[in-house]
Amino acid sequence: MPLSNLNQRFLESTRGRIVTLLRRNNHTVEELAQELALTDNAVRAHLATLERDGIVQQRGVRRGSGKPSYVYDLTPEAEYLFPKAYGPVLHQLLDVLSEQMSPGEMEIVLRKVGRNIATKWNIPPGDLRTRLVGAVEVLNDLGGMTELETSDEHTYRIRGYSCPLAAAVPGHPEVCRLAETLITELDSKEFGETHTRL
Repeated sequence: MPLSNLNQRFLESTRGRIVTLLRRNNHTVEELAQELALTDNAVRAHLATLERDGIVQQRGVRRGSGKPSYVYDLTPEAEYLFPKAYGPVLHQLLDVLSEQMSPGEMEIVLRKVGRNIATKWNIPPGDLRTRLVGAVEVLNDLGGMTELETSDEHTYRIRGYSCPLAAAVPGHPEVCRLAETLITELDSKEFGETHTRL
């Protein structure tokens, strides 16, 4: 899967090159400085930024003949910087399922997946607005871009600008049933009518 231009530019930057080296193996400041032909202080400055952003972490100390050196590696969150095959795999899985199942069976499966995903997330208890704010956070955590709109104290709309399932929707619009069920489950079914547009 090709890198996006943004990811490619980042990985070509000094910080990106540090991330790439740490993806292969953990390193000390001195090792990174030698690999990148930088000063130790320059590497420390980049590592401080990457640590602040939650991409890099200190992982122990390496003892040598001189002063002990901190060892750095990537946090689990750093893996999100690298391309994944989720979109193409999901699309192929839906292709195979749609060949094997009727549209009704497919809808049942997708709705079950939506319900299962909803049970894995903790939505705060409370009134409808509180739960909808939680649902929006879940959708955003899953890779979407959504926000809650209020037209009056009893009318809410979740507006989606980017769908976390966008890679699959063009060939399989039925995947929207998964998102619809997820939202319905997350808000505890207090809608009079549900319209999902992500």
